[in-house]
Amino acid sequence: MMKKLIFATNNPNKLAEIKSAVNSFEVVGLKEMGINDDIAETGLILKENALIKSQFIYQKTGLSCFADDTGLEVAALDGRPGVYSARYAGEHATAEENMQKLLSEMENQKNRTALFRTVISLILNGEEYFFEGIVKGEILKEKKGNDGFGYDPIFRPVGYKKSFAEISIAQKNEISHRGLAVKKLVKFLAGL
Repeated sequence: MMKKLIFATNNPNKLAEIKSAVNSFEVVGLKEMGINDDIAETGLILKENALIKSQFIYQKTGLSCFADDTGLEVAALDGRPGVYSARYAGEHATAEENMQKLLSEMENQKNRTALFRTVISLILNGEEYFFEGIVKGEILKEKKGNDGFGYDPIFRPVGYKKSFAEISIAQKNEISHRGLAVKKLVKFLAGL
């Protein structure tokens, strides 16, 4: 089994979450590899964006790598922000600005159901593989908790009384969209 994989991200929160979920091989981020390229996410769906990032890094390094893309899909907003979750309030918007835009759009909505979807694209020895994780939940009316990142303070998963920002990273990894996709990735790699 492989011992080291590049995770095509410069997001320290994502990297920490993935590293805490994986112990069977070493995960290194782009910064650790000295890669500072800004990879344009021009895909129209999560799978395309994940593949764009993994292909870019594979072509640049020739090393096996994986990338993810995640979207928050809100039923009352016809699936928005979806693939545009990271830049919902604008190209260089902060997580806070994205959350405030979403909360504003949801202000008078009765249906607050939503889901987080993560798609991981793995390129292993030139072959492409995909893994998806989904967690259903609802959009809260206000922010709860200080941990997590992105939309975590306003997303409560089904069956829980707390937002993603109120639970530990270990607990989040057990139930989250990214955690579920990573479990599929790890199981696949362990079977090689």
